[in-house]
This record gives sequence, C-alpha cells and structure tokens, in this order.
Amino acid sequence: MSRTVPVDDDIRRSTQGQDDEARLRELGYQPVLARRMGGFGNFAISFSVISILSGCMTLYGFGLGTGGPAVMMWGWAGVGLFVLCVGMALAEVTSAYPTSGALYYMADRLGGRRWGWYTGWLNLLGLLGAIAGIDYGAALFTGAFLNLQWGIVPTAGSTFLIFLAILLLHAVLNLFGVRLVSVLNSISVWWHLAGVAVIVGALAFIPDRHQSAEFVFTEFVNDTGWANPFYVAAVGLLLAQYTFSGYDASAHLSEETSNASVSAAKGIVRAIWVSWIAGFALLAGLTFAIQDYAGTQNSATGVPPAQILLDALGSGGATALLLVVIVAQLFCGNAEVAAASRMVFAFSRDNALPGSALWRKVSSRTQTPVPAVWLSVAVAALLAVPSLYSATAYGAVTAINVIGITPAYAIPIYLRLRAGKRFTPGPWHLGRWSRPIGWTAVIWVAVVTVLFCLPQKSPVTIDSMNYAVIALVVVLALASVWWYVARRSYGTPSTYGSAREEAEIAEGIV
Repeated sequence: MSRTVPVDDDIRRSTQGQDDEARLRELGYQPVLARRMGGFGNFAISFSVISILSGCMTLYGFGLGTGGPAVMMWGWAGVGLFVLCVGMALAEVTSAYPTSGALYYMADRLGGRRWGWYTGWLNLLGLLGAIAGIDYGAALFTGAFLNLQWGIVPTAGSTFLIFLAILLLHAVLNLFGVRLVSVLNSISVWWHLAGVAVIVGALAFIPDRHQSAEFVFTEFVNDTGWANPFYVAAVGLLLAQYTFSGYDASAHLSEETSNASVSAAKGIVRAIWVSWIAGFALLAGLTFAIQDYAGTQNSATGVPPAQILLDALGSGGATALLLVVIVAQLFCGNAEVAAASRMVFAFSRDNALPGSALWRKVSSRTQTPVPAVWLSVAVAALLAVPSLYSATAYGAVTAINVIGITPAYAIPIYLRLRAGKRFTPGPWHLGRWSRPIGWTAVIWVAVVTVLFCLPQKSPVTIDSMNYAVIALVVVLALASVWWYVARRSYGTPSTYGSAREEAEIAEGIV
C-alpha cells in the first residue's frame, strides 16, 4: 500500500509532462529545455524578480524626495492594485500561450508579426534593463555594507567593479541548469518573507523613537525642483511601478514548468499580491523608523535605508540586516538573468536578433541556453556604464526597465481584448471579468508609460535628464531598421511552419 502513492505520482507527473510537451508542439515548438520546475518554483521566480527587498530598498532614497512618505505609502497601495489587474490579464493570455517567448509570442499570435516584433524588442529592453538595475542596486548596497563594516568609502568605480562581479556570479549560477535556479528561487521566497519580518520587527521594537502615523501617511516632500505637487506625486510612483515589474518571468520559464498553462498563470498573480502585502509592511517599517530625514537622504553610506537601519539599530544591527537585503537582491538578480536569457533564447529561436543562430544554442548537458545567458549579462553591463560618469544614471537604468517592460505587458492584453471571441482561453481565465480587468490594465499601462517619459528633476540638465525616452526611441529605431533586414527570416511557427523551426532548433543543440 505504501508503494502505491509514489507510483501514482510518477504516472501523474509523466502524464502531465506529456501534456505540456504536446501543448508546446501544438504552439509550433519542439521541446528542448528541461521541464524541471514545479508550480511553487514558477511562482518563486516572479516573486524573486519583483523582490521588494531590491526595488523598495534601492529606490527608497528616490521616493524620499519625490513626494516623500505620503506618495511612497499611498502610491504603493494604489499602484499595487492596478498592477494586480495587469498581472491577472497577462496571466489569462499566458495560460493560452505558455512559451518562453511569452509576451512577443502572444502578440504575434493575436496581432501579427509586427506586433510580435516590437513587443519582443520592448520586452527585451525591459528585461536587460532590469538585470542592470537590480545588480547595480545590489552593488550599491554592498558598498554601503563595506562602509559600515570597514569604513571603505564607495566610489563610482568600486561600485561598478562590484556590479561586474555580481553579474559574473549570476551568469555562472545560471549555467548549472534550471533545477538550481528553481531551488535558489524557492529559498529566495522564504528569505524575502523572513527578511521583511525581521527588518520590520527590529525597526518596530528596538528604536526608542518612531515617526507618527500622520507623518508616515500624510507627509509630502518635494526635492525635485518642480512646483506642481501632482506632477511630483506622479513621478514618485516610479518606486512602486519599478518594483512591480518582472513578473513575466513566470511566463518566460513556462517551457521549463510542469502544468505550465496553469502554474505560470498562477505564478504571475501570486507573486504580485504576496509582494504587494509584504512591500507595504516593509515601506511602513522603514518610514516609521526614520530618525533624521535630511540625514537619511544624505547618508554617507550612499544608501538611505542603510542610514535608517544605522540610526535605529546601531552599527551591528544595521550591518546584519544589510546583509539580509544584499542576499535577497542577489537572489533577485539571479532570477532576472534566468528570465532574460530565456527571452533571448526564444527571440533568437524565431530569428529576431542579430546572430540568432548563436544565441539560440542550448547545452546538451544542462539544457540551458548558455550563449543567451552570457549575452544577457554582457548587455546589462553595458547599460550601466554611464553610472561611472553620472550620479543620476542608476535612476535612468531603472526608468529604462519600466519604460521597456511595462508597455510590453499591455500589448498582448490589448490584442486579446481586440480579438474578442476569436481568442481561445487556456485553463486559467478570468471569465466575465476578463474585459473590465483587461481594459483597466491597458489604460493604467498607457498612463504610467507617459509618466515615466517625463523629466524627474528641474531644471532639466544633462545630469538630470530622463534618459528612458532616448533609450526607448533608440530601441524602437533599431528594431525598425532591423525589421527590414530580418523580416524575411523572423516569424513564430504560425507564420513560417513548425517543420522548419524544429530543424533549426535541432541544429542549435550543442
């Protein structure tokens, strides 16, 4: 009797795996990646990429000057609600098209080749910008840790070297295969939740003095140079919107997930609402514990949350909790490299990138797209090079992430709405709520895309300019030029046939 259950489980997993592979073949692709990730692992990768201990902490200083506590707290609550709508609408389309290409494949199938092409380039820009933003943020916090522990003053050069070392670490970890990535992401979930609990608990009980609830929820601070408080508050939403990005990772890892049509969709939604609750607690804990607002903004560590921990808990406590944050950020960056590399692999599989024949190669030993991993970290390194010369470059990198990835979320949702009854839902769907939630998501994305193209500081100078606009224009221009070079070879299997696709994929396995 005791032997029956595991045998049944093996049969069930085998049957489910066959269904997953059959569905992928129906979508036109020959399975080449290892399907070794479960539902929790799929949720964990999106939760790790969202990483409240990365986004909230690295942009906390930005939030202190762009609206202050009131915008950070209420902005988090409001943005989280709208992002949940985006996530649910995207999850519905993901359930119907569970492939590594994710957003661009959905757009291609629902709207045509050009829709897929531009969605892919926007998604790729956002994912690569996210790697740069996450790992550079981890480098900043590592510099703050070194400052607290040994008095080493961080410089732009030393921070960049730490950043490169972190990128190298994440590349190497991703080369070992998706099983290790899944294990690390599962650990990451509990590390994040326990880390938030420890940080909030310590800040709640150890300091002798706390800010009032009135300060935390109503204090408005404007250090942007702009006079209009509504404009400043709108710009301040970048903290929350930047943090709530990257949940498409669940979709990008769907070809490596069991029961992908359900697990990837659930992974997206769960990652958002769990992050929403935990992030609100983290922001509240930090803001209640501020001892000196101006001192926090101008911290010698270069990282305002580190100063809050230092003022509230002392050097020993601050150093210990800073390590908790840094490890969480390392988990986050590792998950983002996994997601971005799968996007590179999938986009190359459909011949969309220069040198696609190289970037779509998959290791026969680990079933990992090795060249795609290296390309992802290399481009992320290049995106962060301006940080050597400009103090505002990190903000520009985070804006590039948001301006690229956020519109890419809305395009397949809009095309699904436009398709109406021609769209065949997958097993996870919204039913009668599909259209109201979908249109809410599309409108929200349109609004924030405009907001994040606006300058964040006044007067607008070379140092304070919002370079996200330039990055967006450059990428769209390059995508347009490359379209005329690659349009004859680019296409998902629905446009040029799965037989040819399978042959090309077979040639890419090394």
